Amino acid sequence: MTDDPRLLLAALDQVPFILAVCEGPELRVLSLSAATRAVLPGRDWAGRPIREVISDLLDQQIVDRYYEVYRTGEPENGREWRVHLDMPDGSVHEMYASFTITPWHAPSGERLGVIGVGFDVTESVRQRQAAGALRRQVEQSRQVITSLQRALLPTGLPVLPGVQVAASYLLADADTAAGGDWFDAAARPGGRVALIVGDVVGHGVSASGVMGQLRAVLRDRLDDGAGIADALAAADRFASRTPGAHATTVGIAELDPVSGDLVYCMAGHPPPLVVSPSGETRFLSGTGGTPLATGGSFPVATDRLAPGELLLLYTDGVLERPGRTHATGAAELASVAASCAAGRALRDPGSTAAERVCTQAVELLVRATGHHDDITLLAAQRVPAPSPLVLDLPVTPESLADARGAIGSWLATIGVTAHDGFVVQHALGELMTNAIEHARSASMVEVRGSLLPSGRLALTVRDHGEWRAPTPDPNRGRGLAMASQLVDELSVEPSSPGTLASVTHTLVRPALLLDLSGLSGFSEPLGLAAPSSGTFRIVEEAGDETRVRIEGPVDASTAAVARQELLRRGRGGTVALTVDLSAVTHLSSAGVSALHQVAERHASPSAPLSLHASPGTPAREILELVALPSLA
Repeated sequence: MTDDPRLLLAALDQVPFILAVCEGPELRVLSLSAATRAVLPGRDWAGRPIREVISDLLDQQIVDRYYEVYRTGEPENGREWRVHLDMPDGSVHEMYASFTITPWHAPSGERLGVIGVGFDVTESVRQRQAAGALRRQVEQSRQVITSLQRALLPTGLPVLPGVQVAASYLLADADTAAGGDWFDAAARPGGRVALIVGDVVGHGVSASGVMGQLRAVLRDRLDDGAGIADALAAADRFASRTPGAHATTVGIAELDPVSGDLVYCMAGHPPPLVVSPSGETRFLSGTGGTPLATGGSFPVATDRLAPGELLLLYTDGVLERPGRTHATGAAELASVAASCAAGRALRDPGSTAAERVCTQAVELLVRATGHHDDITLLAAQRVPAPSPLVLDLPVTPESLADARGAIGSWLATIGVTAHDGFVVQHALGELMTNAIEHARSASMVEVRGSLLPSGRLALTVRDHGEWRAPTPDPNRGRGLAMASQLVDELSVEPSSPGTLASVTHTLVRPALLLDLSGLSGFSEPLGLAAPSSGTFRIVEEAGDETRVRIEGPVDASTAAVARQELLRRGRGGTVALTVDLSAVTHLSSAGVSALHQVAERHASPSAPLSLHASPGTPAREILELVALPSLA
């Protein structure tokens, strides 16, 4: 080892990174490596303070770091700092650097200066930025495409007695172009259901546009009562006039859930798969139909589904995955579909067999091979029709909580979504409350409900009391107005023996537009568990009686207590009161009236009433519906 300082400085000069050795309180530069001089060309540096050598960095928080390290003796680090350096030609050079500035001590412990070591990381940072920009661009494109597909595909699938329907759609892998696959399902006369899957050749906005037009043509003909062959003939005529629709393949099946009778036509489309409750599978025979606009015909075939059997329509993207032939892809589809239908694959006890097949089967099939084409699955399983709802309520407000529980259990057996369940529960809650008020002299209020073959829920509430004509009262009369805004149709027929209130509401379940980037969470909750109204109570937040949380139902049986307690805690409207309604499970018109009365007492700006309800909660939806002014 040599002690010759000239050799040491020569060695330091050759290190392949930024190196600055500074000595003394002024931090005069003793050495700059060749790599540093390349970054700082044309600068006079030897023996000059570092603040003068890199004066262009004075306001970029780097020069101060050198002197801070000398003062404190503590090292400083920077990661991927962006800096601008003045060049001899007057230009400005931008670079990214990661650095460490450490104190320089003599063996005796005397502080001699500081040493700065840095690395030019500009290339890696810009590569990462470019990759991030590309990812954002792809994500933005994917979001636009997702929105387009959602706009063109059905807004929901019908909920029908005797059959459970589910569907899923997966865009082509590594492809930012919109797809041409589609599906549809529609209730037909006589309680039958039509199931449609199609595949337009190509990708992109034009293919999606053609897909939307073909779906509309087929749906229009089927809604007008046309048979499968006539509907396909209409689509064929449209395709003959539309170049982008040439050679589109379509599969249509019409199922009678009661008898299991099945009529279908595969216009150039792969045949449907049938999965039995025992796990046996079979592909239906082809019908000899040809793709649209190819001069062929559309013969139909018949079959029959046994109770519990599941029918699966699909597009060829699920078969023709990388490394799979059409035959091997079909065999894998049959095997995986049977496992998913039986619940032997991924555990999801809250989903139906049709939902498991449409979601889990896609995940299991494509995670090993990937996929190049869009994949669409549409499943329908024969199930027992739900029993009608029959409730006889005692004429007491306390019976409402038990009624909501029974109605929730019945809705869960039908398979309604959380939103439809919320709508129906609130509408019925208002009608049952009115009926109980009118039927004081009667012993029971009758609640009846059934799921119609059209996919509409029909509900009635009958009392045997005397009709009470509406009277002007600012704190009454909101119930029917709220209920009428929540459901499709509401009618009230007063008569001498009592009042009959009728509600109809169309039920739908959303299909799933899948995203493989998050398969563990792509299946949003579709079912509605039997809701628990919970126990009504008012809880003080952090022991402050002017900040409270209400839990449970606020209905005819609890609204008066809620009003009384809120007025007490708000000192009759003389002090500010904050109420969190996020945990309210049911907010009836009686509860809304109580909140209005409390709000009226808090009219002074110095003592406001602030109501909070988290987005998506029952209270939030009702408060927005009635436009309660103090909602914060």
